[in-house]
Amino acid sequence: MSDDVPDLRSVPGIDTTRANSARIWDYLLGGREHYQVDRELADEVAKFLPDIVEQARADRLFLSRVVRFLANDAGITQFLDIGTGLPTANNTHEVAQLVNPACKVVYVDNDPLVLAHARALLTSTPEGKTAYLDADMHQPDDILDRAQSTLDLSQPIAITMLGVFWHILEDAEADRIMGRLLARVPSGSYLAISQQTLEITGEQAARAVRLWNERGSPPGVWRSPKQIEDLFLGQGLELIEPGVVTCTRWRPETEQFEVPETDQFAAVGRKP
Repeated sequence: MSDDVPDLRSVPGIDTTRANSARIWDYLLGGREHYQVDRELADEVAKFLPDIVEQARADRLFLSRVVRFLANDAGITQFLDIGTGLPTANNTHEVAQLVNPACKVVYVDNDPLVLAHARALLTSTPEGKTAYLDADMHQPDDILDRAQSTLDLSQPIAITMLGVFWHILEDAEADRIMGRLLARVPSGSYLAISQQTLEITGEQAARAVRLWNERGSPPGVWRSPKQIEDLFLGQGLELIEPGVVTCTRWRPETEQFEVPETDQFAAVGRKP
């Protein structure tokens, strides 16, 4: 990766002394909005998890597949993307509006660097609409209150929390956030998450999580597939087939060859 990265230290609130999840994800996906501290930690993590770049790409491909499923098969026209991350190719509104140009998308993040690039997320089709909220996922009611200017909360909404759910450290807090979000959307709404596990590489992934928590921000936690399933079922959600699986195997686009597994797991649930 080239070092000729734009210097964004003038953007208020950006800490360039500690690695940041949005910037590391950008680095792994081949973007340009990252610093030496981000690259160093990502490269260190790669010593434990040589497939970390593939994991990042797999998670991004999962986003495309799940949004297409929601917009096409499930007929969803409203999306609440919590934990947006830095804009890249195939953002949620681009995928959804390719299926249905009338789709509306609200992006939510509280990273100042993401905010600085939010204009790249607002290139909606004329028929649809996009918006960006600078908000904290730990304040779900605030998010929904503000999202109402774009989304109709009386109609089904797809809530996505991809690559961010692992930053909710306690299951009780994850349950609270999920509960408040789901309580205010109607039957037929969906929740999709991706979450770090130790399921495939075991101690290698555990070491990577420990290293991240020592040197990166915000901190994260791994969960087992059973914990993820329990969170969904505890909210009364119907898990969409194939259930809680490694994100590469959530409805892959080809069955012609064996799809590799990663520690990044995913699940999609429907509110009955």
